[in-house]
Amino acid sequence: MKQDAQSEHQPKKGGKGLGALLGRGIVSGAADDDPCAIGTYASAGARFGPDILWTAPVTLPMMFTVVYLSSKLGQVSGRGLFHAIRDFYPRWLLWTVLVGVVIGNTVEAAANLGGMAAAMNLFIPLPIPAIVVAVAFILLCLQVAGSYALIRRIFRWLALTLLAYVGAALLAKPDLTAMLWGTFIPSIKFDKAFLSIIVAIIGTTLSAYLYTWQSNEEVEEEIAEGKTTVQERQGASDRDLRQTKRDILVAMTFSNLIMYFVILATGSTLYMHGQTNIETAAQAAEALKPIAGEAAGFLFAAGIVSVGFLAVPVMTTGAAYDLAQSFGIKGSLNAKAREAPKFYAIIGVVTAVAIAMNFLGFNPMKALVWSGIVQGFATPPLLLLLLLMTNNRRIMGDKVNSRAINIIGCVTTAVIFSATAGLVVTWFL
Repeated sequence: MKQDAQSEHQPKKGGKGLGALLGRGIVSGAADDDPCAIGTYASAGARFGPDILWTAPVTLPMMFTVVYLSSKLGQVSGRGLFHAIRDFYPRWLLWTVLVGVVIGNTVEAAANLGGMAAAMNLFIPLPIPAIVVAVAFILLCLQVAGSYALIRRIFRWLALTLLAYVGAALLAKPDLTAMLWGTFIPSIKFDKAFLSIIVAIIGTTLSAYLYTWQSNEEVEEEIAEGKTTVQERQGASDRDLRQTKRDILVAMTFSNLIMYFVILATGSTLYMHGQTNIETAAQAAEALKPIAGEAAGFLFAAGIVSVGFLAVPVMTTGAAYDLAQSFGIKGSLNAKAREAPKFYAIIGVVTAVAIAMNFLGFNPMKALVWSGIVQGFATPPLLLLLLLMTNNRRIMGDKVNSRAINIIGCVTTAVIFSATAGLVVTWFL
C-alpha cells in the first residue's frame, strides 16, 4: 500500500459549483430513492400513516455507514467491491455473492422500468410495455454512447428532481402534531403486515446495488484522473476520507429526507382518507390528485419518472461491474464501447432481461416490495462481508475502520437481522 501523506496524495475531490457541492455520494443517495423505494415508502405511508415516519431518522445512520464503507473500500483499495472479493477471498464466496446481487439488480431494474412506465402512462397514452422498451433503449444509448463525465453530470441534476416529493408533501397539508409524534415516538407492531413493511423499507433503503455502485464510482473518478491501474489508485489521505464522510452524510441525509416526505405525503392524505392499499407508486400519484390537488399528484409522478432515469442505469451498470470484475473483464464507463465491448454487452443483456420481465404480466411495484423484503434478508451477510473487508489490513492498509464505524456497522447488521427474524417468526405464529 502506498504512503498516504498529504504531500504525496493530493485531494481527490475538487471542483466548483453545485456539482462539487453535491459530491459523489449524491448519485447513490438519489438512486436509493428509486421507483422501487418510492413505491415501498408510499405503501408504508398509506398503510400506517404518520406513525411510521420514525423509520426515516432511524435508517439514516445505517445508510451512511453502508455507503461510506463502500466508498472507502473503493478509494483505499483502488478496486470495486467484486474486484476486491475476487482478489482477496475464495471463489465460492465470490460466486455466491455475485449470483444474489446480479439477480437482485436485474429484478429491481425490471420493476423500476415498469414503475416508470406506469407513471409515464398517466401523461402519455401509450401501452406500458411500449414505454418500457422506449425508456430502456434511451437509457442504454446513454450508457453506451455517453462519456462518464456526461453521465455523472446528468445523474447529479436528476438527483435534484427528488425535491418534487417535498412539494408533494407540503401540498398534502400534513397535521403538524401527528407528524412530530410519528417522527420522534416509534410505534412498533409485532404483526406480519408491519414487520413486512419494515423489512421492505430496510431492504430497499440498503439495497445491494448501493454497495457496488459507490465503490465503483470512486474507481471511475480515479480512472477519469488518469489512474488506470490498481497500484496507481491505491491509498487515500485522511483529508480525502474526511471529505468523503461529509459528502456521504450530505447525500444520505438528502435521500433520507426524500423518504420522509414520501411517507408524509401519502400518510397525510391516503391513510387519512382510508386508502390504505396502495400497490404502485403511480397509483399513489393518481390517488393524491383528488385529495391533495393535481399539482401534488403531478409532482409525485414526475419524481418517479426522473429518478428512474437515474436508478435504472445504476442497477444495470452495477450488475455489469460485478460480472466484469468477477470474471476479470475490463469494465469502465470511462472506456468507449470498442475498448470494453464485453462490459457494454453485459449492460445490454441485463437491460434486455429487465425489459423481458415486464412482458411476463407481473405487478412491477408489488414485485418491488417483495424485492425489498428479499434484499432485507440478503443485506446482513453482505454488510458483514463489507465490514470484514474494510477491517482487513491486506486490503485497507492502515485505513481500517474506526471503533465507532464498526459499532454502527454491527448495530446495523443486528437490527436488520432482528427485523427479518421477527418477520419469519410471524409466518409461523
